[in-house]
Amino acid sequence: MTKRLNSRYKKNRSLGVNLWGRPKSPINKRASRPGQHGAAPKKLTEYALQLQAKQKVRFYYSNLTERQFSSVYKTAHRRKGDTIALMVHSLETRLDVVVYRMKWAVTMQAARQLVNHGHILVNGKRVNISSYRVSLDDVVALRERSRNIPPVQMACELEERDVPSYIEVDDKKRHGKILRLPDVEEVPYPVHFDYRLVVEYYSR
Repeated sequence: MTKRLNSRYKKNRSLGVNLWGRPKSPINKRASRPGQHGAAPKKLTEYALQLQAKQKVRFYYSNLTERQFSSVYKTAHRRKGDTIALMVHSLETRLDVVVYRMKWAVTMQAARQLVNHGHILVNGKRVNISSYRVSLDDVVALRERSRNIPPVQMACELEERDVPSYIEVDDKKRHGKILRLPDVEEVPYPVHFDYRLVVEYYSR
């Protein structure tokens, strides 16, 4: 197992959940916390619960930096409307997340790599910024020469998750778009994310 996978799966164990829903995650067989003997479970304080909830979401979305994630909250908080829904809309319209939802990458981290390496087009133009915000009218596509690379083929054949209903994908032409902004309950999270605690953490 590579150091990168080890680090990723260590986050699963430290948080006590299979964060990305992968069948190969060691937490499926061993739920103890990282360490030689595993840390003993203890009752978490209110602050610790809020911090843990925030870390779950931050790590899930390709391990966003604290600065990036807090910016998502601050922007949503300043706008009119439900802060939680606005946060989810902001996260789910990131280009790397859209690529992951379209099943062109096995993991969120692999989706970010696809974008960063210039494999993705938005409205016919190459975009290599993973945090790029995709609009409802934007057509996201794989570059023609990137459509048959092994990681993409593997992701497209993956049966452990489906393309969500708020995204449309043409499997033959390898392009798609966001049909509408999703309700929080529609996002196919493999574990429960308590955004209420995330908002409480940042509004302290």
